[in-house]
Amino acid sequence: MRASKHKNTEKAEPFYWLSELRQKTSSEIVNEARNALQTVRTQRPLTPAEDQRKLFGSGSSRTPQNRPPSVFSLHASSFDLAESRPVSGVRLSPLDHKPMLPAFAQDGDSSSPIPKPPAGAAEVRKVSRARAHFFRRPHQSFLSAGMVPPAQNKEKLDSEEPTVMSNPCRSHNNCLAEQRSPTAFNDRSRQLICNEHISRSEKEDFLQVAAGKCLFQLRGESDPVTKPATNPSWPSRTGWKGLETGLEDETGVNELEEEAIFWHMKILPILHELDNVEDNIENLCLACTKLYQALNEGNLLGKRFEGRSILLKTLYQLVDVDSDPLRLKLAKIILAMKVAGKNLLSVCKLAFNVCRNDRNDSILQRERFLDCLLEVLRTEDLQKNNEALLYCMGAIKFMSGNATLLNEMVNKGAVEMLLQLMKQINNIKDNDTHFSSLGHLLVQLTATLRNLADCPAGRQRLLGGAAASELSVALELRVEDRDVCAYVLRTFSKLSSYDDFCAALADCSRCYNLFLALLNKHQKQQGLVVRILFVLGNLTAKNNQAREQLFKEKGSLNTLVSLFQTYHELDLNAQKWGHKREGERKSHPKHPSEAEDVLIKLIRVVANLSVHPSVGAALAAAQSVVELLVTVLEYKSIDDCEELVISAATAINNLSYYKVKSSTVQEKQLHIAQMLLKLLMSNNLDGAVEAVRVFGNLSQHHEICDFILQKKAHKFLIALLDSKNQDVCFSACGVLLNLTANKNQGALLREEGGIGKLVECLQDFGPADWQLACLICKTLWNYSENSTRAASCFGEETNTLVVLLTSLLDAELVWDCSLGRDLRDYPRLYWEREFKPVAEKLLHRIQSHHS
Repeated sequence: MRASKHKNTEKAEPFYWLSELRQKTSSEIVNEARNALQTVRTQRPLTPAEDQRKLFGSGSSRTPQNRPPSVFSLHASSFDLAESRPVSGVRLSPLDHKPMLPAFAQDGDSSSPIPKPPAGAAEVRKVSRARAHFFRRPHQSFLSAGMVPPAQNKEKLDSEEPTVMSNPCRSHNNCLAEQRSPTAFNDRSRQLICNEHISRSEKEDFLQVAAGKCLFQLRGESDPVTKPATNPSWPSRTGWKGLETGLEDETGVNELEEEAIFWHMKILPILHELDNVEDNIENLCLACTKLYQALNEGNLLGKRFEGRSILLKTLYQLVDVDSDPLRLKLAKIILAMKVAGKNLLSVCKLAFNVCRNDRNDSILQRERFLDCLLEVLRTEDLQKNNEALLYCMGAIKFMSGNATLLNEMVNKGAVEMLLQLMKQINNIKDNDTHFSSLGHLLVQLTATLRNLADCPAGRQRLLGGAAASELSVALELRVEDRDVCAYVLRTFSKLSSYDDFCAALADCSRCYNLFLALLNKHQKQQGLVVRILFVLGNLTAKNNQAREQLFKEKGSLNTLVSLFQTYHELDLNAQKWGHKREGERKSHPKHPSEAEDVLIKLIRVVANLSVHPSVGAALAAAQSVVELLVTVLEYKSIDDCEELVISAATAINNLSYYKVKSSTVQEKQLHIAQMLLKLLMSNNLDGAVEAVRVFGNLSQHHEICDFILQKKAHKFLIALLDSKNQDVCFSACGVLLNLTANKNQGALLREEGGIGKLVECLQDFGPADWQLACLICKTLWNYSENSTRAASCFGEETNTLVVLLTSLLDAELVWDCSLGRDLRDYPRLYWEREFKPVAEKLLHRIQSHHS
């Protein structure tokens, strides 16, 4: 379609003939690419939304026996009071000796010896006030020495758990009496043991008496035995190490006094409100809100203190109340208390249950519950608490289904946190005992990232190289896990539509080999296959290096052909089955079937690969590839699946561009033309235009030109000039140019008003599209080749054409005034090298013939 040198001054070659003598200009390369090579666009595979929020979706590859449960019931018994303390930063050293427990009387004998006090006043002064606080403990709730064997005492001392005080005294007199009793605990090894089974009535007594006693002391009335600083329901803030060493710390004691007053004045009254489980839900929720605020005000959240076990047990008992708003508030407080072990797992399950109901989303937002869950991910040990993190991550995944909460996640750094957590999981290799269980957690994490990729702000955080790298590593490590693969590929599917992410993913050199391995392993898993192909299509849409890398991967072409055969066969079977359902469906579905969708994405990869010069030439010579593309045109009509047929035509168009000796396209060009004729004559304009583009390359051969004229297809090409669309006119004009290059075929432009339509196209699009203007002038040149009179050749359009060409050749008019155009938008190079030489020759011919 390029201009060539004149053989002589009398007769010029038709513009159809290709010149082998001169080097291509940059504009010619662009011109050729516009004629033949196109990348293909397609829709991203859609993932149907789940009807219900579940830990694992309905399409999960995990069987119920091989995955943690999504549905479970939680009760107060699900929590363990013994594990309700936060992990200590200081480990107690074991005692150097085994404490000698006093021998208590058997069968009611009351003559058992009483432990002796320190020998002298000097020794008494050595004991710190904090320790003396425990020595005076009058609680009847302590286990007697006869109930706790020495071994158990030693075990309690060696643990990291602090003292848990329970079963409070009932009256001041009882306290005094118990202090004098033989069972009073003056031995420190027994003071660290408490009864974890507190009755409801005992706790009520404690709450009432403790609060009352505190008020009594604050009024200035002395207590000969107990001061606020040494109240039996409050530990020293100086820590347990201070209790062991017995060092005096006046600052710690002062803080203890302040905390003791705060505890009794602020916390205990609220616990008394919560202890009334018969109260209505609204009051309980209000009490929980006040409790959280009070604990935060007193700086008690996440700290160890003696009343902690009483507080937590009160909260655990309320779990039995059937109210999501209340359970949410309970979970918020319990998580803030930094529970561990079984209790951490139970409270994460509690949070999971609340978040599973989308009607709670507004409450979750109001309570800022996301902060609590993110804190768990940030601080808890991955391997030690992987099951708790699983349900915590599941709750976050549910929250990510809400657009408002999704934006909140991004603002709070959830994307970076999740990528860091994924990096930790990726560091666990498959020979580790935790590898399998962490796969469940990774499913929740990748599902959340998939949702974050839908949010513009979240997507922006994921477009960098860190996300591409970690997701690729996870995909490689979890090739066997279809659920992880599905969520990672869904995330890739969303992100690869953006150039930044494609560039980052292309930098992961192993990604092409990884994608091909996944295609081979999961060939019949349509959901995985279609997304891998979509991502590969995105990678090869704009990156020439990606096209070359993918094609050069070992077995890449065989993998693509094998996939094509598999899904072509599935599509044929589905089509046969569909024809048997007479009257069941009058029209085709709007969306492609699953098999058709895979074929569309697969053909798109082939079309995009063929844009690369060497890869395209190799594909044009690959008989298996060309035959499969032609097969689509043979068995599938455009009414069956428009996108599939047009994609096949585009791929054939790209391959037909390459003039190589071994080209399979050239070998089968007549058969291809026959298939394209059906598409050209269809009522689908997009399909017809794509067929015209293929004919633009094929019509450079006389055999195809004769076929077009024989089938009267040129009339349809002339009709397309009325489309008022630049690309459509360009394609149609390209075929007409090749047709008019044949001798004695110029007269075909007189049919259907072809000359007038070409002049109108030049007038409408000339100043805006110099490539199209050049193509029109070439066609008119070929048409007028054997004419000696302009009037008989161009008829009524002669004067219009002369004026139009004169104006378009006026550089001052075109570029200074630019006819309202901008030099930056329409490069002058095209005008100077492409349009001007052809237009000048055509104008000279018309003027000479006219004169």
